Amino acid sequence: MLQGKVVAVTGASRGIGRQVALTLAGEGADLIINGMNLGCLEDVRSEVEACGQKCVIAEGDVALPETAERLVQAARSEYGRIDVLVNNAGINDRTKTPQLTDEGWLRVINVNLNGTYYMCHAVLPQMVEQGSGCIVNITSANGVTPHPNAAPSYGASKAGITYLTRHFALEYAPHGIRVNAVQCGPISSEMTDQWTPEYREQALSKVPLR
Repeated sequence: MLQGKVVAVTGASRGIGRQVALTLAGEGADLIINGMNLGCLEDVRSEVEACGQKCVIAEGDVALPETAERLVQAARSEYGRIDVLVNNAGINDRTKTPQLTDEGWLRVINVNLNGTYYMCHAVLPQMVEQGSGCIVNITSANGVTPHPNAAPSYGASKAGITYLTRHFALEYAPHGIRVNAVQCGPISSEMTDQWTPEYREQALSKVPLR
């Protein structure tokens, strides 16, 4: 499906992002992968190359706008284009509101919401120049329904991503660019490995097929 396409995936060193990158490589895409763990990114690159696809690493923290700029520069240098951006990078916080510090609040907002904005803002001019492109933002059901096991910063950041998605979809549709979001419920990954058995059972009890 993606033969000849160039896809950037943030937070690709593990979990959802890693699996997204490998799945897209299996569909024929060449990749730019982002994350903060260079060793894990190297492993993902090796797996992508084993699929017969090219893979460039753009290491860095998405909370910093310069990371997005470096990713776009790497894509331009290696491939000359970006067809798809998957904004997957994100962190969670389970701190209750009374204990939540300003630093803790800002860290989640900076990675999840600002990081998504920085990446879109950096990639969209390239897509406008091409006259085509697709952005997929990974958000969460917690952006709609609050959860007692998540800090308010997490839900607020994901709700913000949903709005950004709708805004960019409207603004950039005339340029042939599609912007969509995948609003996930719980997905088994390294992040959910932190759950207690009791909480895992509570989460599964809300899924009809478990």
